[in-house]
Amino acid sequence: MNVDGKCLCGQIEFKADIDPTTTTICHCTDCQINSGTAFGYVVGAVNDSFKLLRGKLSFYVKVADSGAKRELSFCGVCGTRIYARPIDGKSGFLGLRVGAIRQRRILQPKRQAWKKSCLDWVKSIETERTFETQPR
Repeated sequence: MNVDGKCLCGQIEFKADIDPTTTTICHCTDCQINSGTAFGYVVGAVNDSFKLLRGKLSFYVKVADSGAKRELSFCGVCGTRIYARPIDGKSGFLGLRVGAIRQRRILQPKRQAWKKSCLDWVKSIETERTFETQPR
């Protein structure tokens, strides 16, 4: 599915080809802190399909407790998160932030990850699959 989006201030614009069956709510503590809310929400895109149409992304590399590294991209002006991807040289996965996608209303969550870190007050969200930790 072809999508497009932008950051809050409009300095960043992008397009990508996503797989809507990979929409994932992530309850990990990193996503809670980084999103400033109860969970992160991403959809998978192949690295090569993401195209920056306008602006320049800023980056932060997060090292997980496991030692795995993720590149987090965002607008350097308004701070809107655009995508995250592993820095392992093997994975072509790019987790595009659903909130930055113009077509976000039609992207229903299919999976939940890190359910064991879900905040107690978050009500049940119906998805096809739920993982207690990181999906493999």
